[in-house]
Amino acid sequence: MCGIVGAVALRNITPILIEGLRRLEYRGYDSAGVAVLDDGNGIKRTRAMGKVAELEQALESNTANGHLGIAHTRWATHGKPSERNAHPHLSERLAVVHNGIIENHHSLRTRLQSQGYEFTSDTDTEVVAHLLAHHYSHKPDMLSALRSTLEELRGAYALGVIHQDEPSTLYCARMGSPLVIGEGSEEHFIASDPLALLQVTDQFIYLEEGDHARLTLNSCEIWNSQNRSMTYPVQRYAHAAHSLDKGEYRHFMLKEIYEQPRAVTDTLAGLLGEDRVLTAVLGPDAESRLKDVRNIHIVACGTSYHAGLVARYWLEEQTGLPCQVEVASEYRYRSVSVPEGTLLITLSQSGETADTLAALRYAKKQGYLGTLAICNVAGSSLVREADWRLLTHAGPEIGVASTKAFTTQLVALLWLTTALAQERDRAPDMIAANIRALRGLPKLIEQVLELDGVIENLAYSFANKHHALFLGRGTHYPIAMEGALKLKEISYIHAEAYAAGELKHGPLALVDEDMPVVSVAPSDSLLEKLKSNLQEVRARGGQLINFACERADLDNGDGITHIKLPWVYESISPIVYTIPLQLLSYHVALVKGTDVDKPRNLAKSVTVE
Repeated sequence: MCGIVGAVALRNITPILIEGLRRLEYRGYDSAGVAVLDDGNGIKRTRAMGKVAELEQALESNTANGHLGIAHTRWATHGKPSERNAHPHLSERLAVVHNGIIENHHSLRTRLQSQGYEFTSDTDTEVVAHLLAHHYSHKPDMLSALRSTLEELRGAYALGVIHQDEPSTLYCARMGSPLVIGEGSEEHFIASDPLALLQVTDQFIYLEEGDHARLTLNSCEIWNSQNRSMTYPVQRYAHAAHSLDKGEYRHFMLKEIYEQPRAVTDTLAGLLGEDRVLTAVLGPDAESRLKDVRNIHIVACGTSYHAGLVARYWLEEQTGLPCQVEVASEYRYRSVSVPEGTLLITLSQSGETADTLAALRYAKKQGYLGTLAICNVAGSSLVREADWRLLTHAGPEIGVASTKAFTTQLVALLWLTTALAQERDRAPDMIAANIRALRGLPKLIEQVLELDGVIENLAYSFANKHHALFLGRGTHYPIAMEGALKLKEISYIHAEAYAAGELKHGPLALVDEDMPVVSVAPSDSLLEKLKSNLQEVRARGGQLINFACERADLDNGDGITHIKLPWVYESISPIVYTIPLQLLSYHVALVKGTDVDKPRNLAKSVTVE
């Protein structure tokens, strides 16, 4: 969520740093700061609470001009929002900016204090500054000090470092948080997002996990975690890829479906340690107070409500915490019983959904332990008003039918489930398996997207259909609900979803050869039960379309179509099975000739009741 900008150049870099921070304002932040090696005056640091404009105003009375500097926008994790906790942080003759979480900051702080280092902030980042200074006092140069420091850090980080003794050198490193290097003519830059640097360059080097680098006016040296020299290609920034432009895609919806591997990667950046999830990203005091959670209420609307329903299965199974999920428009108009120790989670793509926002405001008067917003828009009302927040870095979503915002909400909710399980000392093997599965999720999504052509051909069978039925069990029942919602939203086909075990309690009366029945059939503990439900459909002449695991041994025959998906770990299966249902709704809408991105009667952000 925080933003980093750094520069080494022949020209005055202060305006470049400020403009870079301004371009990162979309990420959300509570304070900003800059440190510049001012000509003849050492490192000059200026920090301010609030917006970048406040920092600019502070710089008017504390002018800093120089050729080497770093800047930062902070969103509080360790320590409340304040000027003393704002970055950059100083130690002796160096300055540091940092995104991410240093897991072992407490033990490092204790050791450094015993060695005489005085801490002036509550942040984990100041530990990095003093650790660098300590190693520098025992090493021949800054590069050696940086390497010794990185060996001691545990967690996720992107770092920018400057030192007075090396007035033309900028250092950086990354592990778990994004960082790019920008190349210019006799100048180099760093940033947490290329967008921050587009005013000075469109040539970028993308650092890999564990890399660190030394940048001067004319050189860029990169090493991996084993200190082996690395060479990466300089890539020209594809401006259209991040603009409000469909690019090579026919519709925004299809573009956003294909952006999901990147959106998942961006959402997880800075959230995963080596073998733990990094809970401090939720905000001040979240780490300690998560241990006090005894119940969970999730409130949301539409697609976000479906994400909440999936999370209920995860939370109750993996954490043992009771969880209830409610539609925000209903929740806000009833008397809610709030057990002691209840955490309220609100979900919204825009953060301005009227019913969800009203529910949050109502809940803050009801005695909850705390409120957590999971949202795609950093500066939204929902994020500002919640106690804690978890951003889904899906990027702009233009299509009315939500795709990447939904999958990133699921990713955030599985991460949160893992965090709560971790704080309750639940099965460490399960926690480790979740972390591995989340790391591998982007590649799995790319693999499933290769089914696009198969699903496009399948869509023609819906050309003359007016109704469809979606079936799922367990965590995949809400995914069936989401599949039905997508189909009705953009193709205008009436679609319903049922828990497959409910077929015999009414919906079977609707089944005939004119109603396609779509099932979500992973190879899990409920597969055998689902097979029985599917046989009930075939016995009544229903046309079956099964999105099934390659390991699922389902019956073949006339009227049955199988779309095979790879086997996946059970926890991430709902996320993976969402993708083909999105593609199905998209291609059916094309066949029906509807307006895919702007379906009739609907709005992207529902800001009225």
